[in-house]
Amino acid sequence: MNKLLIASDIHGSAYYCQKLMERIEWEAPDRILLLGDLLYHGPRNNLPRDYDPKQVISLLNGLKNRLLCVRGNCDTEVDQMVLAFPMMADYAVLTLGDTMVYATHGHHANEEHPLPHCPGDVLLCGHTHIPAWNWHEDFLYLNPGSVSIPKDGSCHSYLMWENGVFLWKDVENGQIYHEWNLK
Repeated sequence: MNKLLIASDIHGSAYYCQKLMERIEWEAPDRILLLGDLLYHGPRNNLPRDYDPKQVISLLNGLKNRLLCVRGNCDTEVDQMVLAFPMMADYAVLTLGDTMVYATHGHHANEEHPLPHCPGDVLLCGHTHIPAWNWHEDFLYLNPGSVSIPKDGSCHSYLMWENGVFLWKDVENGQIYHEWNLK
């Protein structure tokens, strides 16, 4: 895999899911990794702009052969019944170049309670709706932020990985606002 787009926390927003589709078309990633909370907005969040889970289902199902996904705290078995790709795994393990990456939503395993790992591994989580890039004693914690309900003054965002570099980008315009080089 040469190019990976990573996004989290769509929460049923047809507007921001469509913006993400535009970024996917523009970025042309080999695969798309979704870190959960796809359809439901959750009881602690306000309704996102253009809340329409049925439209989000249609948009995401159109990408089913390119999607990797983990389950968020707002995702349920009912969601899996309407989605054409697997999304109920608690975590996924993948390699990006020479780096082992553990991808999970972040409501169980997270920055404070990471999955078992080796020094230099990456823990990739969503859930907080806040972009992050924090080096810990023996692992790197990364968070793409939220596609539809950003928090703590952050923008609607996603993350790109290519050639050992992570780029945080604004969903609205694709502008880079942070970079982390693994090399």
